[in-house]
Amino acid sequence: MIRIASVPASHVYVRHLTVPDGEEPTLRLPDPIPEDGRKVPGGWWPPVMLDPAWISSNHRSFDAFHIHFGFDAIARPTMDDIVHELRTHNIPLIYTVHDLRNPHHPSPGPHRELLDVLIPAADELITLTPGAAECIAKEWDRDCTVLPHPHVIAPEMFDLPRSETPTFTVGVHVKSLRPNMDPFPVLDTLSETIKTLPGARLRINVHNELLNPENHWYAPEAASRLIEYGGRSGVDVVIHEYFSDDELWEYLMGLSVSVLPYRFGTHSGWMEACHDLGTAVIVPSCGYYSEQQNSQVYGFDEHHFDAASLDLAVRRTYGQQPDRATWASRARQRRGLSKIHHDIYERALG
Repeated sequence: MIRIASVPASHVYVRHLTVPDGEEPTLRLPDPIPEDGRKVPGGWWPPVMLDPAWISSNHRSFDAFHIHFGFDAIARPTMDDIVHELRTHNIPLIYTVHDLRNPHHPSPGPHRELLDVLIPAADELITLTPGAAECIAKEWDRDCTVLPHPHVIAPEMFDLPRSETPTFTVGVHVKSLRPNMDPFPVLDTLSETIKTLPGARLRINVHNELLNPENHWYAPEAASRLIEYGGRSGVDVVIHEYFSDDELWEYLMGLSVSVLPYRFGTHSGWMEACHDLGTAVIVPSCGYYSEQQNSQVYGFDEHHFDAASLDLAVRRTYGQQPDRATWASRARQRRGLSKIHHDIYERALG
């Protein structure tokens, strides 16, 4: 059995690369717990494995090193040292390129520096869409294996019935206003569009972190602007703590369509959850969101916003029944992902 140090192993993407109902040919090491016990959605933080000293001390416990997420705050010299340590012990590096542009970084420079280390150094590269693979080939002259994003929700969630309310609900979850989000032009357009659609409502969800002076995401002016939308006809603003998984799934199933207000980015686990739950998605033209799942697209990136295309995208979803994934199809996909990853690990080791 091939032993993989996955970074981070507890992330839902990584957990759902395994065989759901059989013997898994790959053993993934559990995430070591940081000394401070800090955890974020998606795993322990920061990933302890992303440390040259940890690799040096533990290199005999794994056969290959697979990076997915968790290196946002790592400096380039540290990443160079990680690659060097892996090469010293003849351990192959596999890198799944989830983000070509980091949604948490206001500018592309810091993430690009790390990509300039990881992509040339990796023995095997994986990404999620043909467009991302084409970009990687153009920028770094490297080929990628293109594999779909696995399901996000738990198997038993696929059978949950959706609400049959006649209300057409458009949702925009601005979360904590991470750098790639610019909800205001989106919300201005949506609040006008829903006025013309009988029975339609706009729901804006906001994390209460924006109102907490002691929180990193404190943004009182932006929060006030968001709250003001609640005074418009047909618009609800909901301020709440970070959703648990169950709360998030309930929220998504209460929406007819979820609109992603991103000016930049690459791929999205959020839209995969929507696909699992039967919620339509409207995605921006930036990145490669439109290649992940069937979705409506509107013009939005760092240079322009096309209000007319967003209005049209909402009208196209109005009254339509979106596709919903089945557990049978997702389980079949997951078994395929497990096999292909095992083949990639064998190839890297060879």
